[in-house]
Amino acid sequence: MNRRLRTFLAATAIGLLAGCASQPTATEAPGPPPTVRAAPDAAMAERVKAAFLHGWNGYRQYAWGHDVLLPLSKQPRDWYGESLLMTPVDALDTMLVMGLDKEADDARRLIDTQLSFDRDVDVKHFEIVIRLLGGLLSSYQMTGDPKLLALADDLGARLLPAFDSPTGLPYVYVNLRTGKAHGTDTNPAEAGTLLLEYGTLSRLTGKPVYYEKAKRALVETYKRRSKIGLVGERFDVDTGKWTSTSSHIGARIDSYYEYLWKCWLLFGDRDCLRMWQESIAAANRYLPEEVDGKLWYGQVDMDTGARTGHEYGALDAFMPGLLAYSGDVARGARLEDSSFAMWQAHGIEPEAWDYRKGEVTAAAYPLRPEIVESAWYLYRATGDAKWRDMGRTMFDDFVRYTRTDAGYAALKSVVTKEKADDMESFVLAETFKYYYLLYAGSGALGRGIVVLNTEAHPLRPVP
Repeated sequence: MNRRLRTFLAATAIGLLAGCASQPTATEAPGPPPTVRAAPDAAMAERVKAAFLHGWNGYRQYAWGHDVLLPLSKQPRDWYGESLLMTPVDALDTMLVMGLDKEADDARRLIDTQLSFDRDVDVKHFEIVIRLLGGLLSSYQMTGDPKLLALADDLGARLLPAFDSPTGLPYVYVNLRTGKAHGTDTNPAEAGTLLLEYGTLSRLTGKPVYYEKAKRALVETYKRRSKIGLVGERFDVDTGKWTSTSSHIGARIDSYYEYLWKCWLLFGDRDCLRMWQESIAAANRYLPEEVDGKLWYGQVDMDTGARTGHEYGALDAFMPGLLAYSGDVARGARLEDSSFAMWQAHGIEPEAWDYRKGEVTAAAYPLRPEIVESAWYLYRATGDAKWRDMGRTMFDDFVRYTRTDAGYAALKSVVTKEKADDMESFVLAETFKYYYLLYAGSGALGRGIVVLNTEAHPLRPVP
């Protein structure tokens, strides 16, 4: 472990608040260390680290300097035709957490010397914020490398025009060179999953505009909730009007809930706490459904709460962890048991599952991390070996069905196990990090308040 990381870890403590009440008062600080201290499972942690290195070394051999590796064809791919070093930026703090100093130093040098955002490309605002801005900020806090903060500040400034809409809600795309923004069909997740990153950038640079723009977008999303407290699936940026009133915890909504809670933890922002309390109460009232003794969260109409669907999937599986993180451990545990039952039906989880029929409705598996993330939060909250046992089963399945000569491949179908030529950067940023944290013990992230963004980039408060 390098000296910079040791200094970071010594100065911070895990901020998981596993023992906090589910409804803290607005005057509370963001909580004490957890009451459960996790001992390491060194053998499993080393297995995960070795598996991570297999994926990283494949990227290094076949796609170095590009955004991602295509693990079957062993070719590189750049998201926008020009590399933004997506995988190195996304994976750097995972290597730091795992103590892979040489690999981390190599990645950091590549970023310091080769990454430029002065590019005439239209990028997806949300994805660039959670992956690149979040990754640069986390790695800066862990290394103290000023070039990483300078890159983050440059990127943040280039992304800000996305917020220049009549509503303050961000456009979907923004050109990194010209600042021209477009794309009005957006959703609560993309509008409301920005404050952790922009807020941290604001604190580190002393520029209030970053916090103000991202918080306004979060508040404007919240303000459009229905009379019963739910948000829908899509709205128009210019008008702010809903174009889809389906309400759930899956794609297009998921991380909106996550950031209401986490922004309270990281910044002590009382508005975020208030919005979280009302929003999670509404979600827990209208979305859950009991089927054969299992708890699921499905789809309802945001205005009436009437049941409209019975699907749950890989993205929804973040919610057990969020519930446990916010103190609702019992509900989180029940929902994670349901998530695992969905996983076990075909030995790996599908993108979507009809929990009433017990049938796959979207068969792909893009190597998502959410179910492992939830196992980690539940283990941190309870110390129950059940969650590590569950993680071991999932890790074995993951390696069995997705490993290739060069890395790990998404599955076209969890039923047939046919592979797809795709390994997104979040595999190295999130999936392996959460597996590692599940077994590495309570010291893996150090001491103090540490909040992971939705791409699993650890962020800490700025004095």
